This record gives sequence, C-alpha cells and structure tokens, in this order.
Amino acid sequence: MNTWNNLNFLDSASPNMEWLIKFHDFTLLINLMITVIILYSMMKIFMNKIINLSIENQMLEIIWTIIPIGVLTFMAIPSLKILYLTDEMFSPLLTIKCVGHQWYWSYEISDFMNLNFESFMINTSKMNIFRLLEVDERLVLPMSLQISFLVTSEDVIHSFALPSMGIKVDGIPGRLNQLNLFITRPGLFFGQCSEICGANHSFMPIVIESTNLKNFLNWIMNF
Repeated sequence: MNTWNNLNFLDSASPNMEWLIKFHDFTLLINLMITVIILYSMMKIFMNKIINLSIENQMLEIIWTIIPIGVLTFMAIPSLKILYLTDEMFSPLLTIKCVGHQWYWSYEISDFMNLNFESFMINTSKMNIFRLLEVDERLVLPMSLQISFLVTSEDVIHSFALPSMGIKVDGIPGRLNQLNLFITRPGLFFGQCSEICGANHSFMPIVIESTNLKNFLNWIMNF
C-alpha cells in the first residue's frame, strides 16, 4: 500500500514497471557495495593500515581498471534488455489515440466506431477525491490485454506519463509516438503531463480506470 511518506516506487501495474523496479533495486545494491568498499578503504588509509604501494604497480592498475568495467557491464546488460523490451511493440488488440491540448487530454478509440471524448480536471475543493488528479471523464481500459497508445499533441509538446505503469512518452505536434501497455491488475491509476507546456501545465491530469473486459464493453456501450 502506498502512503504519503513512502520513499519507494508506486505499486507496479504493468510488466514494464516491474522490470524498472527490479533494475532499480539491482543497481542500488551495486551502488551500496561500492560505497561500503570506498568507505572501508578510506578508513584504512586514515588509520595508516594500508601498505604503501608503488606507483609503478601494474597489477594494481589492472585491478582498478577491470573491476569498474565489470561493474558497468553488470549494470548495462539488464539496462539494455529493459530498454528494448519497453520499446518492443506486440500485436495490440486495442488502440488508443491520446492528444494533448492546452490544457487537457482527449482520447480516441477507433476500434469502436471512432469513439472520442475529452478529459478535463474537475474542481475537487468540495469532494473527497485526490486534489488536482481527478477528471470528469476517465479512460476505462481492460486489463490483461495488449493495448497500443498513439500519443500526439495539437499545440505544444506535452508528455503522457503514468508512473505506476512505467510509461512516459512525449506528445509532439505533427508526430505520432507509440507505446505498448499491458495492465496487470484492476484499479485507478493517476498521471500528469510531465512536460512544462504552459501556464496550466499542472492542471491536465490523466486517470485510467482498469477493469475486466466485460465492464469495459459495458462502458463502451453506455458511453
């Protein structure tokens, strides 16, 4: 469960975010080991308990050259793997077009008779919901289904970002950027525009409601 004082990532809702969290923990462990070794070496130096080594010691130079190479290799391999996995496009069963405007989002679902709607932030001063995050029209999506997002913009550069799903892609006028999404659990997931796009940049939230396929089809029929 996420709390306001939590220092960790949000609970993952997609395989992309799970990979990113695992890679973060892996690299953090490596950084911790490096920090401990450096602190131990400095302590020994300050206590004058390290034997003075000759500047011409070739073995020492080989060791402190090979070890960083090995560490960087261990970090680079999973990093490149995740990079290519997040960029991989699987066969989508549903395509959503997201268009950024100043300052709101609009969505188009061409698979269902070109269904389209606009999503504006609502006034939350008198409602028991998250401030600056709730919208009047949520984007309802089915979980456990390959979904393709086409992100663009009508005016300036926007950024479609959902931290709990590990996705962030820029919406650029005149260009379509594509990303793949696979939601693993039901719930409400909040995001915001992550590009400084103008005076009301912080007032164009993103809300995705994940549900099963039956409820998604009912939402489409009753829209």
